[in-house]
Amino acid sequence: MATKSHFLDTSGGADPVWIHTEPYSKRPQYKPITEDIKTDVCVIGSGIAGISVSYELVQRGVKVVMLEARDILSGESGRTSGHLSSGIDSGFVELASKRGQDGAQLAVDSHTYAINRVGEISKELGIDCEYRQLPGYDISQYERGQDGHEDDIKDFKEEVKKMNELGIKASYQEGFAIRGWDGKVDQRDAVTYPGQATFHPTKYLLGVLKWLTEQPNFQCYTRSRVMSVEEKGLLSKEVKVTTESGHTVTCVNAVEATCVPLQKLSVVAELEYFRTYCIAIRVPKGSIEDCLLYDSKDPYHYVRFTACDDKDDYLIIGGNDHKVGQEPEDGRYAELESWVRDRFTQAGSVDYRWSGQIFEPIDYSAFIGKNQGQSHIYICTGDFGNGLTHGVLAGKLIADEIMGLENEWSKLYNPKRIPAPSKVPGMIAHDVQINTQYKRFLQSDIKDIEDLVPGTGGVLNPSTKTPMAVYKDGDGKVFKFSALCPHMKGVVCWNGAEKSWDCPVHGSRFGHDGVGIMGPAKGNLPPADEAAEALLKQGSAA
Repeated sequence: MATKSHFLDTSGGADPVWIHTEPYSKRPQYKPITEDIKTDVCVIGSGIAGISVSYELVQRGVKVVMLEARDILSGESGRTSGHLSSGIDSGFVELASKRGQDGAQLAVDSHTYAINRVGEISKELGIDCEYRQLPGYDISQYERGQDGHEDDIKDFKEEVKKMNELGIKASYQEGFAIRGWDGKVDQRDAVTYPGQATFHPTKYLLGVLKWLTEQPNFQCYTRSRVMSVEEKGLLSKEVKVTTESGHTVTCVNAVEATCVPLQKLSVVAELEYFRTYCIAIRVPKGSIEDCLLYDSKDPYHYVRFTACDDKDDYLIIGGNDHKVGQEPEDGRYAELESWVRDRFTQAGSVDYRWSGQIFEPIDYSAFIGKNQGQSHIYICTGDFGNGLTHGVLAGKLIADEIMGLENEWSKLYNPKRIPAPSKVPGMIAHDVQINTQYKRFLQSDIKDIEDLVPGTGGVLNPSTKTPMAVYKDGDGKVFKFSALCPHMKGVVCWNGAEKSWDCPVHGSRFGHDGVGIMGPAKGNLPPADEAAEALLKQGSAA
């Protein structure tokens, strides 16, 4: 029997904490598409955005077909840290300066809706997913008395003022300390704000998907990779979605709920692509206050909790972000562990280490709605660290727009918006930085295949030939792929933490076996020898 590629289950070689109580084996199995289909709406992607859009549309009587390139929840929704927050990475002072007070208010309103909507749906469908509302705390990255602490406090007080203007009941509390923080590191003083939430994301999404599968107006197909989404004719209301197998879904509207649209540029060029790292470390049950915690570091640390067993909970901490394919992964998990142990001395073993991907829009607001230059193709991208709430609010926003209903959130999230003049220099600098990544054409990670340690990969770049992505498995067998990303021909990099090939240009990713696991590239990494071709075919067809 062929061995199934791990990358059909998830977008990394390392497993996230969520499989501790909800293993891959418990996920439902669907069949690939085997015929041409007509429907009202085709949703591409089975993460939180795709499932939320499908739920809101199916509830309204719309016929929906969902297509997934790999298996259910194999993307970033299964690798999140599980926080539901109305806070924005940029902060509300900065957001209001770029998108105006009205834009900041729309952000608060829409994310607050999403937090509550998850609770409502969990209750309505009887989904036991650890959903609970709890407080959020922002603390300085610096200890009391260190340079920088007072500057952070000054910024915090400005942020509290803005949050209160926007209806968030925030306060600055001098001397505030989280219950259970018993280490010597003294980072007391915090911004506190209620009404945040956390949950077990895959339990929730599988619960919603179970309900969807029971509805007569919903169909789901997996292992059905989409290669094109096209509007047909100038005046036509028809969209044709074509899969790798050649089968098509013809629909009135299509939704690309794929983290990043499957296209060359436009919105893709207005995003920055980051890897973020997480660990799940055991702590005695109830020993630390249940909350969402963020510090002021850039990139910041973030903390929340989930169930482990009768004795322990898991403290999940994340951070140490870097641009995809542009920095090494070494030491990032160790730093997170040290951060926890210095502050929470009862911390036990680290059971899970994994990473995920973040898509940051240049102007601090996600792109949700009709795609640029399109009338019937919708997108949801630019999560800015809030992918879960963005996915949920996208369910309502996109469903409303498809149904012809006005939704004021579109003023903030419209993908067709024109960037403010103040953002143009930043966009130019971003484009320049991205284009410098083509320097990889002049670089080689290894001089000889013999240099590779078993279980690792690297790019071999002969001066007279096309760069090759070479993977050596645990038995020493070698597999060669083209190192050119199918999207825009960037040269991929080896990601040792996740055993994947990552493109530093626009963030596309591929498993060590060539399986495409992240757009905007649509397909797999092309094999360059028979061994790689067999590995790719075996893994993706198992």
